[in-house]
Amino acid sequence: MIDDHSHENMVPPAALKAAVALVGFSLLLVAGVRVGAVSPTANPSQIRAEAGLRPTAERQLRFADTADGHVLVSDATTGKEVATIGAEGSGFIRGVMRGLARERRQHGEGATAPFRLSAWPNGGLTLSDDTTGRVIELGSFGPSNRAAFAHFLVTGSKAS
Repeated sequence: MIDDHSHENMVPPAALKAAVALVGFSLLLVAGVRVGAVSPTANPSQIRAEAGLRPTAERQLRFADTADGHVLVSDATTGKEVATIGAEGSGFIRGVMRGLARERRQHGEGATAPFRLSAWPNGGLTLSDDTTGRVIELGSFGPSNRAAFAHFLVTGSKAS
């Protein structure tokens, strides 16, 4: 019986060599960063600190759950209510704050310290927890999620 089909390699050898080279280069780069031979890129907080940038707007905020399932956002300096987020409102804000609260519990910190919301000259927006050192770049999550926090910088803003 004669075999009519070919078992020839379907992937060109040049493509295989390129793929192996790419994987090898990636592994070498990662190894270089891990051992300190290659500097990792600075994060936005480090870049701002090195450039001496100051926030264009800043507000200390507290987030508290209410008995009826809402989240009360208040100005930590004045104690005034900034916003009330309904039980079905802003899953992004709830998710971010849940993660920050969990991190505080892991560090043995309480919920009383405020969070710092900062707007930067380049349009960046950060939420910082000075008790744990965690800084969240809110612009990384897209414009609508960034806007969910940005309106807290406006004095007297209300949301539901």
